[in-house]
Amino acid sequence: MAFDLVQYFVEQIETQKPELLSQYPKQERRAYITELSALTLGKLISEWRLDPKKIYTEINHPDDLYIQEIARHLSTVSSNESKLSRTEQEESLFEIFKLQLLELKQLHDTGNHNLNSIQELLYGQIEHLSGQADDWVWTTNNLLELKGSKPVPQEDISLEATMKEFNQMVSQNTHHQEHDVEEVTVVNAPTWSKIVEPIVAIAILWVLVDAVLKIFA
Repeated sequence: MAFDLVQYFVEQIETQKPELLSQYPKQERRAYITELSALTLGKLISEWRLDPKKIYTEINHPDDLYIQEIARHLSTVSSNESKLSRTEQEESLFEIFKLQLLELKQLHDTGNHNLNSIQELLYGQIEHLSGQADDWVWTTNNLLELKGSKPVPQEDISLEATMKEFNQMVSQNTHHQEHDVEEVTVVNAPTWSKIVEPIVAIAILWVLVDAVLKIFA
């Protein structure tokens, strides 16, 4: 497993750049820094995939113009859904991305790394980036294999609440059944109707016989 640069960068940014997004409360600031750090590191990985030699050169000789270009692109692309303003984003992304490149250069120089070992290090960060940000981050930096990796918060449901809901359901169901039984009421025919029925039948039969006799008369 590759060295975890994700949290390392977040800690370095908070230590070396205390003024960055300092207008926000501590927890909110850290959340923004983590989000933007994942955005720039993911972009670095996707850019490496396109042109490893170019990015290797940028790590060894960080160029402010290149850093500014990446920061501006990430802060203005249509898929960006950050709650920070465009100005806040661009300024913060510039500082974060620059720090990441400088830290990678220092790591490269002190560890006697080469292009292949840096590539292995960067590709190993994909596992550490998983779940660290919302899907718009991975869409924006073209690290699409990480979409859907952030766990969806599940609401804790207590046993008491579950039983209460179950009892309400049972109570409502019982009420509906009782209502249905009340509506389906058997109406008994009165006794006098049973006496009249044969008389009515004889009268109808007599009318039919009389009609037939007249036809053949």
